Amino acid sequence: MAPDSPSGPRVSRVISAPRPGWLALAPVIFLLLWSGGYVFAKIGLRDATPMALLCLRYGVVVILMAALFALMRPALPRRPADWGHLAFVGFPIQVVYFGLSYLAFSSGVSAGTVALIMSLQPILVALIAPLWTRERVGARRWLGLFIALAGTVVVIISRSALAPPSWSGLLLTTLGLFGMTAATLWEKRFGRPHHPVTANLVGYAAGLLGVLPMMLAFETPAVHWSASFIGALAYLVVGNSLIALGLLLAMVRAGAVSRVSALLFLVPPMAALFAWMALDEAMPPAAWLGLAIAGAGVYVATREPRTTRP
Repeated sequence: MAPDSPSGPRVSRVISAPRPGWLALAPVIFLLLWSGGYVFAKIGLRDATPMALLCLRYGVVVILMAALFALMRPALPRRPADWGHLAFVGFPIQVVYFGLSYLAFSSGVSAGTVALIMSLQPILVALIAPLWTRERVGARRWLGLFIALAGTVVVIISRSALAPPSWSGLLLTTLGLFGMTAATLWEKRFGRPHHPVTANLVGYAAGLLGVLPMMLAFETPAVHWSASFIGALAYLVVGNSLIALGLLLAMVRAGAVSRVSALLFLVPPMAALFAWMALDEAMPPAAWLGLAIAGAGVYVATREPRTTRP
């Protein structure tokens, strides 16, 4: 033990290693890439059926991940149950979340509306997770949920005057939301740290195995290889599946996941803005107000309380 100084006990200081400079920009890059994914999915669906587009996207990602796996030789899950958990988490994300979202896009639901409904996922996780851990849900989370739901209703009603979304599309989007929520809750309870290449390879392979029979059973696969489709597919593979997910994992490892949570409420308005510029999806003033209300609700429900320093 270090000796005391004349003026009192010596306080040891722990000097933390400086964070890499790219970490300050990572949340913003992730936000832009993730928001743009809603728009590029709709662009891709102009030239392909939903499951065919997902099969191509997952197939390319699996090929790229398999090549990285062969080069890097990452560690493998030790137990058979760990393989099952990775696949189980990948299935509701890649099949339920993305699959039903793409079907909702095809039914006419706007990119901003889908992004808005999906932004409720952190709130649902915060409300349902305590049932697994027996923790108390505070009034702040319930308040944020009601504010976000109110904003969602405003957006849907205001857009209905221009292009009424189908109830089937809204139902598909809601089911997709619960798919992402279920995957997150399962990961919270059973997830273990794995190499990202291994986790992505297993997750996307599970997604490919899930959407392939759906494509063969429920649609006549069709793809028109236009320049816009190739660009959209490249964005979905590289921008969403590789870069955005890689940034997210890097931020989690660096302890900056709170920045992503704070920026999630910007995804719906950003996606709506991109859709207005690229797809000419009109947003009446009331819809922008609803997006702001919903974003405030998500922020209220998911923000971490400030800790006071002595």
